[in-house]
Amino acid sequence: MTRVALIACVVLGCGPKTGPGAFAPAPAGSPYDVVIEGGRIVDGSGNAWFYGDLAITRDRIARIAPAGALRSATARQRVDAHGLVVAPGFIDIQAHSRDALLTGDGRVVGKATQGVTTEIMGEGWTNAPVNDRVLQAATSDDPSDTAYSASFRGEHGFDAWLRAMERHGMSVNAGSFLGAATVRIYAKGMAAGAPTPAELDTMRAVTRRAMADGSFGVASALIYPPGNFATTEELVEIAKAMSPYGGVYITHMRSEADQFLEAIDEAIRIGREGGVPVEIYHLKAAGQRNWPKAVAAIAKIDSARGAGLDVQADMYPYVAGGTGLAACMPPWASADGKLLENLRDSSTRARITAELLSERTNWENLCSLATPAGVLLAEMKKPENSRWVGKRLAEVATGQNKRWPDAAIDLLLSEQRDIGTIFFLMSEENVALQLRQPWIKIGTDAGGYDPDSVRARGPVHPRSYGTYPRILGRYVREQRVLSLEDAVRKMSGAVATRPSLRDRGLIAQGYYADVVVFDPATIIDRATFDQPHQLSTGVQYVFVNGVAVVSNGQHTGAKPGRLVRGPGYGRP
Repeated sequence: MTRVALIACVVLGCGPKTGPGAFAPAPAGSPYDVVIEGGRIVDGSGNAWFYGDLAITRDRIARIAPAGALRSATARQRVDAHGLVVAPGFIDIQAHSRDALLTGDGRVVGKATQGVTTEIMGEGWTNAPVNDRVLQAATSDDPSDTAYSASFRGEHGFDAWLRAMERHGMSVNAGSFLGAATVRIYAKGMAAGAPTPAELDTMRAVTRRAMADGSFGVASALIYPPGNFATTEELVEIAKAMSPYGGVYITHMRSEADQFLEAIDEAIRIGREGGVPVEIYHLKAAGQRNWPKAVAAIAKIDSARGAGLDVQADMYPYVAGGTGLAACMPPWASADGKLLENLRDSSTRARITAELLSERTNWENLCSLATPAGVLLAEMKKPENSRWVGKRLAEVATGQNKRWPDAAIDLLLSEQRDIGTIFFLMSEENVALQLRQPWIKIGTDAGGYDPDSVRARGPVHPRSYGTYPRILGRYVREQRVLSLEDAVRKMSGAVATRPSLRDRGLIAQGYYADVVVFDPATIIDRATFDQPHQLSTGVQYVFVNGVAVVSNGQHTGAKPGRLVRGPGYGRP
């Protein structure tokens, strides 16, 4: 649809669609299910806002009309949106709610109350497809890694996983990229090294099957083992396998720090040689010494786009990221799943410690980049370690009278598992700079939590509760870094185009009724690094497929979410 046609569609209304699953507006005089009156409509395209009324019939937007035009229309529910913004539901391109949607209660309260209506998962790992190698590498810390595992075997294991989430019940729509690490583990296990020709054939086959099952593409996480073991050449071959299905290569790059610019070059090469678009997860220049590289990174992406390569990126609006403490360890130490064994061996531990203390490494040394004072320990399971929850690694080292590498290693050995950790790595100036770029989109890089059930679990990253309201309150209203229209576009319409979501991401007649209604004067995040389990404020209503999951700022308990799939779904 051209921009002119879209404007006409939004303002005047589009004609009914035809064919299977077609939507036809309710005949004149028929009751609408919902009418949202008098709001400031920000349609997700980047067009200027306008006052209007919006009607919903069943799961679709039935009509968009000038403000007041639907005042006399019959409706089962009416929402007075005067003074409020009516926008498309926010699409989280980097979600991690696999556990909540498969084994939890499916409400993802912290996400829904931000205005999120669709979660797209898959960074690095996915629950499917499954074989013996995948099960062997699975962690018992994440119930979703092993739940229903037997059901996710076979040629259509990816499809079986998606359907299992939908059957379980979810308040948001959900879909996924295929985890590149899962592809590698399926073919090669946790071993390092380039794949053999037979293993590469398996990788291609797994990718093609997942694309036909509805994956949006392949998502890599190249600082974590075994993703770190992948060669550029094997990622190009995987990209080639998904290219005929309309897939996107989306990547947590091999470096966001000392080799930041080189990692962008690698991502661009994979897209160019693989024949696919490239999306860079949570673009950032990590570590103070790398902050000046942000300008060069933007120039590099602009240059690639100027040369006709489809390269874009997304981000979250925080100066800290979150992952496991084990990510501080050199990747080779985790080969074949032997990290804890290697940490226990005195000579290997000495080698690991020496690398941790090196100023420069050929891998992403997160603890060094953040400095021990910038490493916040978010969770512990052993009672004897609970006193360190919410403490910085520097504090732990001082309290234990140890060097920080020894403190980190001993905690991992004591817990016998990875430890959720927050790393302070970025600058506020670069956050604002990146938000202004036209090809940037917003994602949380987080799972959805219910604050009433997880308070005892200790800190999580506040992005789980505050990403979108933080953009709208801090960077739009308070700092005016970007306009309201551009912010909404980067949360909805621009995101929908990336994985080719059909009929979502815009306020347009005939589109699915994924709608958020919020107060632009009060919307803000409340979650902090010290007290993260706090819902954001300002989102009044959220509709998913026409059903209210948030009403008057409270989650309704409804679970109308559906699966969303990539453009290759159903292809042989």
